[in-house]
Amino acid sequence: MLVSAVNISEGRRPAVLARLATAAGEALLDAHHDPYHHRSVLTVAGEDAVRAITIEGVASIDLRRHSGVHPRLGAVDVVPFVPYGDSTIDDARVARDAFVTWSGADLALPALVYGDDARSLPEVRRRARFELLPHPTAGAVCVSARLPLVAFNVWLATDDVAVARRVASEVRSPMVRALGLPVGVRVQVSMNLVDPLQFGPADAYDAVAERAEVGGTELVGLVPDAVLRSVPRERWDELDLDAGRTVEARLGGRDR
Repeated sequence: MLVSAVNISEGRRPAVLARLATAAGEALLDAHHDPYHHRSVLTVAGEDAVRAITIEGVASIDLRRHSGVHPRLGAVDVVPFVPYGDSTIDDARVARDAFVTWSGADLALPALVYGDDARSLPEVRRRARFELLPHPTAGAVCVSARLPLVAFNVWLATDDVAVARRVASEVRSPMVRALGLPVGVRVQVSMNLVDPLQFGPADAYDAVAERAEVGGTELVGLVPDAVLRSVPRERWDELDLDAGRTVEARLGGRDR
């Protein structure tokens, strides 16, 4: 089974969020919405739901009227294909390439491949404005085939965004993509843990806590079961983890 955590540049309008969820249908495993990032992450099973969400996102979201603290290139901003169960990374690459072809042919939506020996997602974002003729309202979509990662935010016990940015720069590494962001009246270190079995939520929390006082944590979307089990049970609450918020648990619930 291929799973995709589709990142959408919409986190505020309930009617649009409802239409996106309806487009995903029974394939929807999880929905995470953030009005400050003005972003949602819809975790879905299979390829059909990804395309249905993309169609709805392109129809409903106009980037010319978009504002939010999170970087973005597109209305449907990031589409990763991730193998679970019997699926392989080669299956994910086939799905990625098919999506790239489909998005251009059916939606006139440019798709930029990242990862897998191509440019990283931050590099794609930095260079796209110099290389791309985007869709007039939907921008472009960044697409990848990758292994599981974990999106994890650590809130700081300060409202000083300069502190968050300093901490983010210090914890950033090949295994951690990090940004320091103002989110409402608080600040956070927003991270993607790209090799979460080697550097997981507990490691990320500890790295931030060494540099600033922590005010809370937030798991964005779902976590692989193997990553959850690698964290001591007594730390799950502290790290916003739960046995019901794994990809495998939601896939199992969908099959029952």
